[in-house]
Amino acid sequence: MRVKLPSRLGFGTAPLGNMYRDIPNDEAIATVDAAWESGIRYFDAAPLYGAGLAELRLGEALAGRPRDEYSIGTKVGRLILDEHEDASQRDLGEKGGLFEHGLPNKIVYDYTADGTLRSIEDSLKRLRTDRLDYVWIHDPAVDFHGDRWHEVFDVAMEGAAKALTRLRDEKVIKGWGLGVNRIEPCELAIERADPDGFLLAGRYTLLDHADALARLMPMSAERDLGIIVGGPYNSGVLAGGTHFEYQPATPELLARVARIRDVCQQFGVDIRAVALQFSLAHPAVAGAIPGASRPERIEENQALASAAIPAELWTALKSQGLIAENAPTPI
Repeated sequence: MRVKLPSRLGFGTAPLGNMYRDIPNDEAIATVDAAWESGIRYFDAAPLYGAGLAELRLGEALAGRPRDEYSIGTKVGRLILDEHEDASQRDLGEKGGLFEHGLPNKIVYDYTADGTLRSIEDSLKRLRTDRLDYVWIHDPAVDFHGDRWHEVFDVAMEGAAKALTRLRDEKVIKGWGLGVNRIEPCELAIERADPDGFLLAGRYTLLDHADALARLMPMSAERDLGIIVGGPYNSGVLAGGTHFEYQPATPELLARVARIRDVCQQFGVDIRAVALQFSLAHPAVAGAIPGASRPERIEENQALASAAIPAELWTALKSQGLIAENAPTPI
């Protein structure tokens, strides 16, 4: 597999950008420390997360840690400027209001080669490191760009993709791909370029996996690409929350989650364990990066990833049509 992570579970740092709430800095740092102590060695960030706040906090927390012992992934496609804007009024496509508690710095899109190199340079400074391991082109997709997404995607392929391919070939980075919430741009990227894999958020989960299972996962496995699953709890709805795709879940989705939870309860298994282990079971998956903003969540995720789940539970979910019949499940 072309994407190789030092730990099966990674840490997604979006919550450290004050996603949904104003997180005290010491709590954010303690959460990263807890991830390190638990054995997590892959950390994923992005300039978008709090307008650079998540990268700043991750850099502070990892400062002094042996750099050869962990991997960092971050994203390109957005630049963080010195000028300020009203964070609550940012246009984040279908993800409006996510980081209204983040830094006030203005965020602009830039998928060009020059913008990609500038973004990397800025991220290195915020992360306090001399190198990145994986770089993902962030959100050249319909959920952020609407009807213009193909035009934006073309710019990304001509600019960011070529720049990152060169950096990989020069061994400046280990690999690159897309960091997206949709499978369509991943499919196009395989046709147009030579990505190493994808950071796919929310599309290979217990609740939403049919399209990826039928289309992207076979393509990726055939080419030895690695998928990192972001959002294995679908923004919280599979972990006791009420958000799906970062917005309030519909009654229909909540009803489906309730049916899945009922099956899990019949076997005495936490639905979060089932969700996390399902996402990790596909052979094309290199790892998963559940986010956390509190230290205690880290230990919980590690325990959930190794919790015992009887084979009969997976059979029940398939027989009731709650997961695809051909979906790989843990042995």
